[in-house]
Amino acid sequence: MTTEEIHALLLEQFSQEKITGSNFEAIDPWIEVNPQDIVEVCEFLKHDERLQFDHLNNLTGVDYFEPDPKKASKFGHDPHVEVVYHLSSIELKHRLVVKAILPRWKDDQEGNLPEIPSVCGIWAIADWHERETFDLVGIQFIGHPNLRRILCPEDWEGHALRKDYEMPLEYHGIRGR
Repeated sequence: MTTEEIHALLLEQFSQEKITGSNFEAIDPWIEVNPQDIVEVCEFLKHDERLQFDHLNNLTGVDYFEPDPKKASKFGHDPHVEVVYHLSSIELKHRLVVKAILPRWKDDQEGNLPEIPSVCGIWAIADWHERETFDLVGIQFIGHPNLRRILCPEDWEGHALRKDYEMPLEYHGIRGR
């Protein structure tokens, strides 16, 4: 099944408030889902007999932010973060990319991490992927059973894959640069 066919099926099942966009011309065509509805849509993607997306290949976060004010006007995006889900159906041999777009900061308050519901209850492997995304990009996964750092030490400050992240000069008395 193509991304366009899956998109049409999702629009039949859900409203345009839940299925909020798509790009069929991208190298990896994708469908955008409202963040609040990600669990409901993913449940459908996994359990509907026509789709059977039984495998979460990858889940990651991407920061769309240009910290250089001179380049920001040419950037072409409003600052935001995305959660990107790469799904496969082993049985039906098709794949899909799903995106959820979040503000960089919850309630536009810098340092207040954006939130999205966890999909750990749908694909168990999401546990590790969501922890890595939380650790490096700073996205909170609501309902995650053990959301804590997975790569950085627990007392690390900040999220290293955010575009405005500043590497500390020192960590526990060890000079970094």
